[in-house]
Amino acid sequence: MSRQEERTGPRDPEELEAAGAPANVEISPRTTLGAVHLSVADLARSLGYYRDAIGLRVLDEGAGRASVGADGRELLVLVEEPGARPSDGYTGLYHFALLVPERRDLAGWLAHAARDRVPLTGLSDHFVSEALYLRDPDGHGIEIYWDRPRETWEGQVASRMTTLPLDVDSLMGELDDPGTASFDGLAAGTVMGHVHLKVAEVDGTVRFYRDALGFGLMAQLGPHAAFLAAGGYHHHLGANTWESAGAAPPPEGSARLLHATIVLPDAAERDRAAARLEQAGRPVEEGDGEPAAVDPSGNVLVLAVAS
Repeated sequence: MSRQEERTGPRDPEELEAAGAPANVEISPRTTLGAVHLSVADLARSLGYYRDAIGLRVLDEGAGRASVGADGRELLVLVEEPGARPSDGYTGLYHFALLVPERRDLAGWLAHAARDRVPLTGLSDHFVSEALYLRDPDGHGIEIYWDRPRETWEGQVASRMTTLPLDVDSLMGELDDPGTASFDGLAAGTVMGHVHLKVAEVDGTVRFYRDALGFGLMAQLGPHAAFLAAGGYHHHLGANTWESAGAAPPPEGSARLLHATIVLPDAAERDRAAARLEQAGRPVEEGDGEPAAVDPSGNVLVLAVAS
């Protein structure tokens, strides 16, 4: 076996009512998301942004490449491609989503953004979560969010995940004094909660992620967007066509998604996922020393094992 948010339309497909039904799930319920790898035009500029605006720490840097994260956990890998331009109009990354542990952590980040004038593109209540949206200097979409307790939304994702205006006053009420609340970076325990992709079409995307890879379809917005997850989560993967219906993958030399990482609990589960892709006619190659596959829209996914 081979190993192989200035924009048109709605701000985010998660801002619309979703309808769908969970499908049989084959992928391990302990599957999570790992580091997202991006190309950027100016590594120093990006590191300054992710450190000062987002609150991540540089974990490693050298030879036009750096990794950043929180509490020692790698969340992003940035690869410099000098002169790279934003990849609007192509498939690729819609946003990556950093999940903070507590509502107070989200409030603390928003207070920091207000004090330090970090531009946002959206503030939303999705019933399952509360979320803040922004874009980095290369146009890569970012979400920072907090999940409501799972018992409040489990089994209701398809019917209830939507978007309402964020109750900022309620959120900031988590802090004694938002004006003076300290901010020393994103909280320990911050993880990559989900990755939302721009795709050329949704039906083939669902066949790849649900029928071949084994994620459950949690909700679908007709031919426009779908949300998929392992273990009954509201979504580990989102996919939409708002900016990318029928589009090609971004060209070399653009600021783009290099790959997302799906983290399986052990090597046996990783190998089973890779085998399902092969059996579905989706070649699996080596990528960063791990099995990697390409979805129908050209988005690369590395299958890693939890450390």
